[in-house]
Amino acid sequence: MTPRSTPGQRTVASRPPQPPRTRFTSRAGILLLVVLVLGVSYASSLRAYLDQRATIEETKAQIAKSEKAIAELEREKRRWSDEAYVKAQARQHLGYLMPGETGYQVLDENGEPLDSVAELADPDEVIKEKPVAWWETVWTSVELAGNPPPARSTAPRIIDGVKKSEQEKQ
Repeated sequence: MTPRSTPGQRTVASRPPQPPRTRFTSRAGILLLVVLVLGVSYASSLRAYLDQRATIEETKAQIAKSEKAIAELEREKRRWSDEAYVKAQARQHLGYLMPGETGYQVLDENGEPLDSVAELADPDEVIKEKPVAWWETVWTSVELAGNPPPARSTAPRIIDGVKKSEQEKQ
């Protein structure tokens, strides 16, 4: 007997089995292509950014080097504005003398002049300690007068750089 269909019923026809569908669709291909293009674009942009950062660092190093050279030249300019330095350079390089001075040249055994080892110091390096203002010294004296240090129980062993036993001998 064959199944009959009734007016409200549907019959299901049997389909032949289909092969499993691949998961790679055209949408996935387009999405993969867009992601690859964006990745390449960002990679080139990142490389350009890193190249620019390296250039900026090199430029900053050049600027620092130039500023150091400028500071050195300004220091040299200040030295040449010092009259004593100019006189010393004239004496050293040109052999100039002040009026009334007698010049002597020391010669070695071959008759060649010996070089001078004495040089004029840089004015910036002469005074290394910051000078104390006179009113700070006075104020320290006033504070010391108001609060004297406690009395020592023993006398100091060294007075003005001389030991006590040497003072007794004198």
